[in-house]
Amino acid sequence: MKIQNTFSLAALVGAASSHTIFTQLTVGSTITGIGQGIRDPSYDGPITDVTSNNIACNGGPNPTTATSKIIDVPAGTTVKARWRHTQQSGSNDVIDPGHKGPVMAYLKKVTNAATDPGYGSGWFKISEAGFTNPTAGTWAVNDLIAALGEQSIPIPECIAPGQYLLRAELIALHGARASGGAQFYMECAQINITGGTGAKTPATVSLPGAYKATDPGVLIDIYQNLKGYTIPGESPILYHIA
Repeated sequence: MKIQNTFSLAALVGAASSHTIFTQLTVGSTITGIGQGIRDPSYDGPITDVTSNNIACNGGPNPTTATSKIIDVPAGTTVKARWRHTQQSGSNDVIDPGHKGPVMAYLKKVTNAATDPGYGSGWFKISEAGFTNPTAGTWAVNDLIAALGEQSIPIPECIAPGQYLLRAELIALHGARASGGAQFYMECAQINITGGTGAKTPATVSLPGAYKATDPGVLIDIYQNLKGYTIPGESPILYHIA
C-alpha cells in the first residue's frame, strides 16, 4: 500500500505539470504547420467524460480552432502524428512519463472534413498499442516519448478514397483507479485519402459510445501487478487487406 501511495503522489504531480496536444501531421517528407489541417485546442488538458461529444475530436472545455486545410494522404502509407506538451514546434517535451497508457488512431469517412463535427457514428480503429512490455512496465505512451512524440499510423490501403477525419488518441491512466480518472487526449486531422481500393468496408462505432467509464481499460489501477491490459474500443481493421 505504501508503494501505491507513492505512485499516486507522483501521478498527481505529473497530472499538474504536463498534458499534451497532437499538433502536426507528417506525410512522407512533408510536415504540416502547427494546427494546419488539425483541430488543435486552446488548452492541452484532457477530456475525462466518455459520454461527451468532446471525446470525438476534443472541444468543450478545450475549444478547438477551425482550419480549412485538408491534408492529402496516399492510402497504404504511414503518417506520423506529432505530440507535444505545448504547441512550440522546437520542443521535444511530449508528455509527463507518468501519464502511462495506450495510444490509438481512428478514421471516420466524411463528406467534408473541414466541416464535419466529428462526433457520432462512422468511426473505425486503424491502430493501437497498449501495455507493450509488462516485464519492464512499459506502455505505449512510454514508447511515444522514446520516439520523440511521433505516433506512426498506417493508413489502410483497403478502404475507399475520399475525405476522412483522422483521430489520434492517447489515454493517461495514472488516475484511472477512480471512475472518471482516466485522461483522454485526442485531436482530429482533416485528411483526403487518395488511391484506396475500397475493397473493405470496416465496421464502425460511435464516439461517444465506443468507450464506457467502467471498461476494464478505462477504470483500472495500473499500479497493481498487471499481467496484461485490455485496450478500450474495437479491434483495429487489418490495414493491408486489399
